[in-house]
Amino acid sequence: MTQYSIDDLLYLMARLRDPESGCPWDLTQDYASIAPSTLEEAYEVVDAIEKQDFVHLKEELGDLLFQVIFYSQLGMEEDRFEFAGVVSDLVAKLIRRHPHVFPDGTLHSRVENRHTLPTDVKARWEAIKQQERAEKGANGILADVPLNLPALSRAAKLQKRAASVGFDWDDVYGPIAKVREELMEVEAELDSGDMAALEEELGDLLFAVVNIARYQKIDPEQALRRANQKFEQRFHFIETHSPTPLAETSIHDMNRLWDEAKKH
Repeated sequence: MTQYSIDDLLYLMARLRDPESGCPWDLTQDYASIAPSTLEEAYEVVDAIEKQDFVHLKEELGDLLFQVIFYSQLGMEEDRFEFAGVVSDLVAKLIRRHPHVFPDGTLHSRVENRHTLPTDVKARWEAIKQQERAEKGANGILADVPLNLPALSRAAKLQKRAASVGFDWDDVYGPIAKVREELMEVEAELDSGDMAALEEELGDLLFAVVNIARYQKIDPEQALRRANQKFEQRFHFIETHSPTPLAETSIHDMNRLWDEAKKH
């Protein structure tokens, strides 16, 4: 089987975007139109990892890489940037963020005696990123947290940024108490008929739950994905073990099957 290189992939992308002989679909795309595909491909990479499906992980990583190649082709066509520049900037940034590995700020410099702890690395990393944000003109600790992150992930990132300057609970029981408080406020709004207020309180409750996960260093997105998967498995058990169609099955029988599913 032919082994292709990154140069072959760049050539293929240029061919797909060739105005005379390229692919009609690829020629109509722009940054915004392929952005949803980028998100989808990133999630498929994560999905393969969580399933430990390493056979398909290789394929999914290729699909994600293609997104980078596509953006780079668009950038080159508009004289904005090209793939080589993307790679170069990435290498330079990683060298800058790892002074404990590249002490002279050059790719081939080495540390002879390593005494750096992981906690020191993390603190230095955050300090360097904060400096980079300031240089980019991102004013404020929360200024450049992407708006398009999944809401749970963005909540955790906002909380983490705030905690980095000391705005945090003393211990995990602080956010636990906050969850109880927010749940009471949700219950208070249930009878009010004010759906806007109820939505706001539900958002506060979710934000508080994320704070517990963040404080315990648990990824809330991953935790919810696993909860979703567990629900799917148990509900599928109900579907396959119910003697009657679910629409005709009593809630009592479905709950009984649910309890059986939990045992499995």
